[in-house]
Amino acid sequence: MPHLVKGVVARSKGEPVSVETIEVPDPGPGEVLVDVKACGVCHTDLHFREGAISDEFPFLLGHEAAGIVEEVGEGVDNVSPGDFVILNWRAVCGECRSCKRGRPWYCFDTHNATQKMTLEGAPLTAALGIGAFAEKTLVAAGQATKVDSRAKPEVAGLIGCGVMAGLGAAINTGEVTRGDSVAVFGCGGVGDAAIAGSNLAGAHTIIAVDIDERKLEMAKEFGATHTVDSSKEDPIEAIRQITDGNGADVVIDAVGIPSTYEQSFFARDLAGTVVLVGVPNPEMKIELPLQEVFGRGGSLKSSWYGDCLPSRDFPMLIDLYLQGRLNLEKFVSETISLEDVEEAFHAMERGEVLRSVVIL
Repeated sequence: MPHLVKGVVARSKGEPVSVETIEVPDPGPGEVLVDVKACGVCHTDLHFREGAISDEFPFLLGHEAAGIVEEVGEGVDNVSPGDFVILNWRAVCGECRSCKRGRPWYCFDTHNATQKMTLEGAPLTAALGIGAFAEKTLVAAGQATKVDSRAKPEVAGLIGCGVMAGLGAAINTGEVTRGDSVAVFGCGGVGDAAIAGSNLAGAHTIIAVDIDERKLEMAKEFGATHTVDSSKEDPIEAIRQITDGNGADVVIDAVGIPSTYEQSFFARDLAGTVVLVGVPNPEMKIELPLQEVFGRGGSLKSSWYGDCLPSRDFPMLIDLYLQGRLNLEKFVSETISLEDVEEAFHAMERGEVLRSVVIL
């Protein structure tokens, strides 16, 4: 029988979200019903509420989540009822040209649940195919990754988006390695995860760049060796001074606006790498001297979800957390209820939190 549960819904563009009773169907073939235990409040959910990603309202928000598998549909063999899972929004198909070339992290045909969750009989669009600001949610089997159940749900769920995006931007996309110098523009949740990832990878110099002194102080807790307040000094010159006049080996733009991307481009060393992990809006454009693009060499990369493979990366990161080598608790600023999500959006916009996490 369908399940009637509470969920956070964005009914129309720019309007405050509300907690509604939604209907979640039993899992069909290839689907999994998950009892959600925790879900982080991510900027992407706010983008959905604002209509910046799609206009397919109403949205069931939430995607950065962990929970317990309640039921599985026919043909599901990767998880079983009772498994503790982190939800992901890139369930790889295994059949597209990228998967067949051995690059499943770039999968071009990722899976979501076939059935729709509904509100008053109308289909809901689940944010990133997940919709986890709800007591239960329905996902494709590949969107549920089993991890060690000793992890706390409120920290485990963060790996499902922001932490993975930042860590992966450094380790997977930027290929940061021991002895590297790294600069990270934007010290929110994703940027701090990139700093933590660079630290894990053995970077020698890690430079945090932001316009908020509070965020710069927090960045030090994740491994930043230097900080630059770009509201007070030129970040390009500051990064060059810290790196003996050269620029950083890897520069990660976790903001995703033209000005920070341009600064990232010029703040890297010759043959260095720029990684864009902050998400720009569709209207944004960048202009760079083509001679500089050629003459500086190196790589300009975009990082999709930290170029992660959830089945490989999620369990590994949870193991690092349980070993005390990855402090996920530092990302959690507060725990809240479903009814507090709208206010959590405002706190996020004011820069007061890294992550608010809904506990269910």
